[in-house]
Amino acid sequence: MNHTCILQLFIDKVWRDAAAIEITGDIHRGVSAPTYLVYLPEYVINYWERTDAAALSVNNPVNLNNYPSSAWPPFLIDLLPQGYGRIELLKQLEKNEDSGSAADWGLLRAGAGNPIGNIRVKEAHKWTTERTGNILHGFTMEEVASRAGDFNEYLAQHGLFLAGSSGIQGEWPKILLTQARDGLFYLDHTLPDEPAQTHFIVKFGRGKDEALANILRLEAPYMQLAARLGLHVHAGLILRERALFIPRFDRNVINGQVVRYGQESIASFCGIGGFGNVPSHNDVCKRLCEVATDPTKEIIEYIKRDIANIALGNKDNHARNTAIQRKPDGTVSLTPLFDFAPMWLHPDGIARRIRWQTDDGGLPKWSSIIKQACDLTNTNHARVSASIQEMIPPLTTLLDDAGVLGIEEQFLIPLKKTVDSIRAQLENL
Repeated sequence: MNHTCILQLFIDKVWRDAAAIEITGDIHRGVSAPTYLVYLPEYVINYWERTDAAALSVNNPVNLNNYPSSAWPPFLIDLLPQGYGRIELLKQLEKNEDSGSAADWGLLRAGAGNPIGNIRVKEAHKWTTERTGNILHGFTMEEVASRAGDFNEYLAQHGLFLAGSSGIQGEWPKILLTQARDGLFYLDHTLPDEPAQTHFIVKFGRGKDEALANILRLEAPYMQLAARLGLHVHAGLILRERALFIPRFDRNVINGQVVRYGQESIASFCGIGGFGNVPSHNDVCKRLCEVATDPTKEIIEYIKRDIANIALGNKDNHARNTAIQRKPDGTVSLTPLFDFAPMWLHPDGIARRIRWQTDDGGLPKWSSIIKQACDLTNTNHARVSASIQEMIPPLTTLLDDAGVLGIEEQFLIPLKKTVDSIRAQLENL
């Protein structure tokens, strides 16, 4: 197996060969294998020292340095298909689902040709393109929704190659679909940029478990509640039967031209490799302050998100469901909110992973949390506190608003005590 691949970046309207990465040790160790990364000279000349959308990561500025590492660089793991997407791709590669880390490099070279963000593996794009051919098949939203339970299987049965649009991380079955100007939805990797209008991640229901069905069903109204709480929300989610259409914010269409923004998980920008490892909230705030264009704004947003997560029971706060966005104009900020749902309903008993270093038990002490964040980042305490207190009015009506949005009382009563406690704490800041 080839131990090298080319990483391409979409910048200034085209895909460009940007860097080369090589596995320098045992390739079967997967993401734990040592690597050697270097930007290509021609790319360096044009994008010298940039860390925005022109870079692979805020931790890897565009320059002539070499980046040897004892494992895969964290940004590369963001591109590796996981969960349902990994299983689907292993089938297409005719590999055993129990291949483990030994399959990681092969999965990257096949499944990272069209990931979220503006980085792709050149070899993966070629691999997908060779198998896709000139297939271009559009679906109505109703056709997608009516086959939500078996849409991927339906596509495979009809010879529609999936790898380029199914390699998304996460346990839920997902696919990337793009709505063209004709109103139909196409597999994202098959549709040229010119007719593209709106890009979606479509998340499908899993099996017959009622709790999982409720989590999917309530994600759209949860995003509306997040907007009412003052969080940075991109757009409303659309639920059709068991298919949730989530507008993507890593893509934008400006004057008919698709623009791709860099996206990097907090695991990546905090320099945390592998899977399962998480930083503290304090670590994230410190790093945000170092890389964000407007650090105070992002610290406020970050704390507000944690308050919302606690209030509404979104416990699944691992290191890859929060990310930063890097734009071509140099702006670095948190992405709009995503993966915001009532994960307290999950039958597996999802635990809250990322915590504050002190005063973070079952219910964090928000005065202490604000002080920790401000002291660590040298952020104005009064400004942060005042901004956090803006959540008091929407918290006061939060559960009533949830009811109006169609969330049943049985899902709201267990949250009341926590919501009331948070509101009281914020009133006393």
